[in-house]
Amino acid sequence: MIEQAAKMSSVKLGFAVGWSAFWTGAPFKCVIALLLLAMGLHPWEMPALGFLLLLSIPIDIWALGLAARTVFLERLRLQPAGSLGVTLWWQAALFNAVYLPLGYVIESRTMAGAQAVAAKIMEIEPLKSWPVAERISIELVLWSSVAAIVLILIVLGWMFLFGLIVGRQVATARPAHESYQALVRQWDLLRVPQDQPLLLTVLIASGVLAVLLFWGFMPVLTPHPHEDYEMLAQERRLMKPTEALEKTDQALARAEAALKVLEEEAQKGSKGKTKL
Repeated sequence: MIEQAAKMSSVKLGFAVGWSAFWTGAPFKCVIALLLLAMGLHPWEMPALGFLLLLSIPIDIWALGLAARTVFLERLRLQPAGSLGVTLWWQAALFNAVYLPLGYVIESRTMAGAQAVAAKIMEIEPLKSWPVAERISIELVLWSSVAAIVLILIVLGWMFLFGLIVGRQVATARPAHESYQALVRQWDLLRVPQDQPLLLTVLIASGVLAVLLFWGFMPVLTPHPHEDYEMLAQERRLMKPTEALEKTDQALARAEAALKVLEEEAQKGSKGKTKL
């Protein structure tokens, strides 16, 4: 068992725990982000970002503990410590506080340098005569390929260093002497407790609460006049049939008179043409 744990590389160990923990906690963070958006707050801006990070702490602790215990039991056949999630969280938090800003600076500098070099390459005389679409495609491939390679190296470096953090907990864990069926039941109980009706009730209640909060925070999207807009009261006049008939008769009389004038002018015009 110890040999099996030693054969697992740091990159593979970091990927197994980190990737599983990310997708375990991502749905809950998406729900919080949607609620913040419904409140009119952007999760990528302060103070919503700080609120999201604060609420993500218990989610990350739970996700890291669940993913790490599963890897320990299923792949390494080791019994994890009870405080594995908390230990991995604070160590990973310190590590990310240093590594992620450094990785961002390296990636941004790489992109800027690659774009500058690609722009100089495209200024070569034979390439200037090429069509604009081909020049844009070549320039994009030149700098994006370099940026993608550096990004992959940064991600691999994160997995390797995070794997070393997990490896320290692997070294202190004790071997699991239980049978395979007992281990399967143990990591299944990590996800679905024995009190399944209680779990179902909690999930349904949380979902209903999230939906109610979402629609409660959702702003009114139906177009309506602004509060400062003054509605002009229009006077409603009742239509009287006698007045409407009189106006209609007057309009018909004016139309008949206009028709007679047009007919007389047409007759005068035809008589003048016959004399000529």
